[in-house]
Amino acid sequence: MFDAKKVAAEAPAPRSTVVLGMGGTIAGRAAAASDTVGYVAGQVPVAELLSGLGSDPLPPLLSEQVAQIDSKDMSHAHWQALAQRCTHWLAQDEVCSVVITHGTDTLEETAWFLQQVLQTHKPVVLTCAMRPATAVLQDGPQNLLDAVTVSRDPQARGVLVVAAGTVHSPAHVQKEHPYRLDALSSGPSGPLAWVESGRLRWSSLPNPNQPHAHAATALTRPVEQWPWVAVVSSHAGVDPRQIDAWVSAGVQGLVVAGTGNGTLHTALLSALQTAAQAGVALRLCTRCAHGPIVGETTAITCAPRELNAFKARVSLMLDLMV
Repeated sequence: MFDAKKVAAEAPAPRSTVVLGMGGTIAGRAAAASDTVGYVAGQVPVAELLSGLGSDPLPPLLSEQVAQIDSKDMSHAHWQALAQRCTHWLAQDEVCSVVITHGTDTLEETAWFLQQVLQTHKPVVLTCAMRPATAVLQDGPQNLLDAVTVSRDPQARGVLVVAAGTVHSPAHVQKEHPYRLDALSSGPSGPLAWVESGRLRWSSLPNPNQPHAHAATALTRPVEQWPWVAVVSSHAGVDPRQIDAWVSAGVQGLVVAGTGNGTLHTALLSALQTAAQAGVALRLCTRCAHGPIVGETTAITCAPRELNAFKARVSLMLDLMV
């Protein structure tokens, strides 16, 4: 005889998604519901964000507050703690994915760092908001719902970023506007997918995560011992004395955002060559918002994967973790 209770008992329990809170505008509070600029980021606990998602059926969700900050104040210690908690949860068989609520200001850097250090094929999806949780027309709840949807899609893998109905790769996503709801963009590469009425329409599937060779070191080495890597930009009237000051202070790496196709002011190039002779590692990228450096450039090694200067800083920092 068919026994429905027995079948239900034998059916595998649905696997959980863990939502890790880092703060940001999505967790922000303002004094008035009409205020979408004068708010304090990182005020609403992640558990409260989840409780505000409505009464529609949701997959099993667990939450943990890793940090509660404005992402402009993101530190290496925050990165390491977040990566460690991701690693912990992703190792659990009952966990199928991780979602991270984060501020938009440094989201692209955090996403690239996680892409480089997490050794998993399970989805890790970062999401955010441009309006605080107290706004009349807040965008956080929909972004969070979309992130959960993406994280549980069978074709999702590795680190992804979800906002304003679009799915981005960590390598290409950038914050390109200080206020609009669609502030994040992947530029000419375009998004990986769109979230449409709770379903994913993929443009191209994400690649499996390929962690950096020094990923394990980044998870365990005290952040005070991480290499010091700075970013400098070439521009009209650039003063090369800043390079000399960094070298004297002990900087170990410099990422240089060149003008146009990676060109550098003559005075800056001379100072950088002196820095390289002193043992400082150099990487070159363009300060242009989109497009890689092509053709012959200076003697400085180009940053990988068309990265902007701030993601290139992450990669160089990891390169130097020997």
